[in-house]
Amino acid sequence: MPSGEYLLWMLGGYLLTIAVETAVLLVGLSRRHSVRARVFAGVWLTACTYPVVWLVLPPLFPDDRTLYLIVAETFAPVAECILFWAAFVRGLPPDRRATLRDMAAFGVGELIHAYAT
Repeated sequence: MPSGEYLLWMLGGYLLTIAVETAVLLVGLSRRHSVRARVFAGVWLTACTYPVVWLVLPPLFPDDRTLYLIVAETFAPVAECILFWAAFVRGLPPDRRATLRDMAAFGVGELIHAYAT
């Protein structure tokens, strides 16, 4: 069971991640998504992947921080793109350019977050 201090760090990191990624999604997602959907996506998608990155993956790589980071920083954007597509894009008329822009927004958000923290 993680310590209280660890969970506080997790909460702080979660709030920082939401702030960075939601800002990127507000600017980066295609116009076919409302502002409300963009904000919801920033909070919900992070909520889906963040516990895995902080609670599930670290015990799997206790002695290899590099491997942990590779797995975590691959898992989070890929999982968020899949979830975003399933929840927000799948039912829309096909628009390859808008979908590519949407997925690129997640990549940019992850890069900014990785270098900001």
